[in-house]
Amino acid sequence: MRLFASSTLKTHLFAPLYISLGMLVLLILGQQGLNLLIAFHTQQAGDLVTRTLIVEREGERLLNAVIDEETNFLEVRSNGQLPFYSSLSRLYTLLQDNPTQLQQLDKIKNVHTRWQSQLAQRDTLSLSSSFTWEEKTLFDSLRTHIRVLLEGEEKLLEERKHNLQQLNHVNTAVNIFSTIVILVGVGFNLRFLYRRVEVRLHKLINVGEAWRTGQMEVRLGYSSADEIGRLARVLDAMAGEVRYRQECIEEHTQQLENLISALSHDLRTPLLASRNTLESMLKGAFGPVSDTLREVFQEYREANDDLLKLVEVLLNVSRYEAGYCTHLNYEPLNWEKIFVKTIAQIKATSKRELTISYKISQLLPTVNGDEIEIQRVVQNLLDNAVRVSEPNKEILLKVTPVGKAQVQVSVRDHGSGIAPQEKEQLFHRFVQGRGRRGKSGLGLYLCRQIIEAHGGSIGVKSSLGEGSIFWFTLPLTPDKARYKHEKM
Repeated sequence: MRLFASSTLKTHLFAPLYISLGMLVLLILGQQGLNLLIAFHTQQAGDLVTRTLIVEREGERLLNAVIDEETNFLEVRSNGQLPFYSSLSRLYTLLQDNPTQLQQLDKIKNVHTRWQSQLAQRDTLSLSSSFTWEEKTLFDSLRTHIRVLLEGEEKLLEERKHNLQQLNHVNTAVNIFSTIVILVGVGFNLRFLYRRVEVRLHKLINVGEAWRTGQMEVRLGYSSADEIGRLARVLDAMAGEVRYRQECIEEHTQQLENLISALSHDLRTPLLASRNTLESMLKGAFGPVSDTLREVFQEYREANDDLLKLVEVLLNVSRYEAGYCTHLNYEPLNWEKIFVKTIAQIKATSKRELTISYKISQLLPTVNGDEIEIQRVVQNLLDNAVRVSEPNKEILLKVTPVGKAQVQVSVRDHGSGIAPQEKEQLFHRFVQGRGRRGKSGLGLYLCRQIIEAHGGSIGVKSSLGEGSIFWFTLPLTPDKARYKHEKM
């Protein structure tokens, strides 16, 4: 039984609590039963005290009746009234369960009878108010016996009062002891719940918060055999599996990034050579070129340029994922220069009629950043806006201050808009929005890498049929921004 109880305490979380509550319930039931028993005895003791007081009162009446007989003997005999016998009869009824006092009553009765006999032997004509010596002796003996009876009842009253007082003390002690034990039991249960449940739950919450931030190496480390210990072991095992899978995924991702970076480097050189060769052929460096071949070579060169741009994007993404943000060249940004140069490059490469304008807010604070990288972001966003906009539809570039700590740059187009479910994944790798397909899906991802490297954020506001506003913010403190990005 002891082994069973020990194993139960170890394997069940709330077993000590249940045992403690059971003991408290038994204690309360025992206290109530004891209180009932004490109340019963207290009632009996109170009844005995009341009876003793009644006996004393009747004894006083008996004594007064004897004194009256002594004082007014002639009047009592002539009237035939003897209150003594009525009091004596009531005392016999009250003391029927006390043999000692009954014997004392018998003595009183005998002495009174003898005294009455002496008085009856005297001649009625010779009666006087004075008693003879023998009558006086009997009267004194009678009064003495009555006082002995009263003294016995007085002692008995003191004993019964003492017993009643002791019962009250016992009742008070039982209540105090039970109260103390109940309070100690409640305190033990609260301490048990705090140490065995609340503390562990707080640890679970803290470890869960660490897991949510990606720190899967953190462990609960509980070795207990109860429910929380078993739950902790299951969660630790799950965390270990997740950590192992994360490491596998990270290793696989790193291998893919290394492969992409290596292929990008390896592909860039032959693509550059092909572009130079195609340009030379189009210029006639290898002899005259017919119109048909010129069109073919022109298509080859455009396809080569698209591949070269894709390789450059892959290289830039690889650089940022490898920590290129530590090599950014921070300098005051000239927004008008960036906008004018970007618009000129877009118009030079586009065959569509474009209406592009820009607006720079007055009193714009100075922002430090890498001008080439920021221009790359603006050009990418503007290129996307041109591809989704209809000819002669206005595209607006705007830069405005946001509070006192950052500025916001936005590119507004009047295209078909972006569905809400596409916004969340738009700035991830290889994701293209509706109406923006045809490229690798890395442009917006590269923009996000560049802006986050500067400590800013990037997003889009769009509704279907109403166009889109792509925006990004840049802080005024690049050092803190760079530290934040490196930590992320």
